[in-house]
Amino acid sequence: MPKTTPFHKRLEPLNKTGIWKHWAGYLIAPRFQYSTTAEYYAIRNAVSLLDTSPLFKYRISGADSIRFLQSVMVRDVAQCEVGAAQYTCWCDTQGFVLQDGVILRIAEDEFWVTSGEPSLHYFRAMARQFRMEQVQFNDITTTYGILAVQGPHAYSVLAQLTSEIGELGYFELAETTLNGCQVMISRTGFTGDLGYEIWVEAGQAIRVWDSLIEAGEGYNITPIGTTALKMARVEAGLLLLDVDFQSSRFAWVDAQRETPIELGWGWMIRNLKQDTRNFIGREAIEEQRRSKTNRWTTVGLSVDWSDYERVHSASGIMPAKHDEYYESTMSIYRRGEPQWNYAGYATSFVYSSLLKKPIAIAKLPNDLAQPGTEVDLEITVIRKPVNVLSTVQRMPFYNPSRKTLSPTEGSSS
Repeated sequence: MPKTTPFHKRLEPLNKTGIWKHWAGYLIAPRFQYSTTAEYYAIRNAVSLLDTSPLFKYRISGADSIRFLQSVMVRDVAQCEVGAAQYTCWCDTQGFVLQDGVILRIAEDEFWVTSGEPSLHYFRAMARQFRMEQVQFNDITTTYGILAVQGPHAYSVLAQLTSEIGELGYFELAETTLNGCQVMISRTGFTGDLGYEIWVEAGQAIRVWDSLIEAGEGYNITPIGTTALKMARVEAGLLLLDVDFQSSRFAWVDAQRETPIELGWGWMIRNLKQDTRNFIGREAIEEQRRSKTNRWTTVGLSVDWSDYERVHSASGIMPAKHDEYYESTMSIYRRGEPQWNYAGYATSFVYSSLLKKPIAIAKLPNDLAQPGTEVDLEITVIRKPVNVLSTVQRMPFYNPSRKTLSPTEGSSS
């Protein structure tokens, strides 16, 4: 039987579509309303609530916890202060990405880690390999629920319930209480907007949910499903496991594996010259960066609206302008050549009603990966493959200043 999250009792009556999907064995709604676009605009114009409890969650603690994480993670966790969070990834010995996740530093020797796939066995195996005995791993996946509060009015809602988030900076966290419930709030999220994520013990989840709904009544607070979240994360240029990349652990061949450089995460290793750690995969990653042997680069694609409209009009239909989101491989070809010359592929595609154009996340060879380069993206119009003009663009596509600025400054851009 599928499991239910700590918030399910409140979410089930709100699901007008009656559609549920599985996420890590839990029931999760792809959408609650019939219009995904309506849920999407709750993220961009109001405040949204998303249940992300199915994420795998681990507590890593003990005297060897920092040394362990420094040996496994690509980014140096020692640079993450107590009360801060860090987005990172971990790799195999060949430098291919196993997973990505967020680390919350709760105390000097205590960290909470999230991941999209089970990682507990791997972490314990690496600790044994490194002979680190003073590090403990606890699976707290069922212990806590996580609720993402995202959107320009997220602060206005939460500020009614706690005063501890007023000065909370981007990727910082605070322990506080909401309606008498002890919670951990981090200024993080997967939407590319102003947002917070609340960790609450499972037994108190309903109480926290009810408090948020009451506080958000005047701000059009809206529960959203995973599809609206995915539309927003494409605009934010955020990659999704099993969509934009695959875990090296479950890949059959190297063509299915990718390095941090190939995923556009070169910023994670920007300061390697000053970093003396010997983390897993470092040698392979350094060699790839030094020799520039990455096979492709993950980039954004901006689809030309006029060309997009043209290929639809030629088939006698109008292009859709809402609820368009795809997670499928779409071929990309070099532009201006007499024959279709395959160059790469797109992994995620969405019509951004905010930006008024289709956009995509794509993989392209280095010579085509520079912003402004034109390529042909293959789309399907009435089951027929056609090419549309697309231009390489740096991600994120949408990056409002409110995401990182202090919300007390009143920025809404």
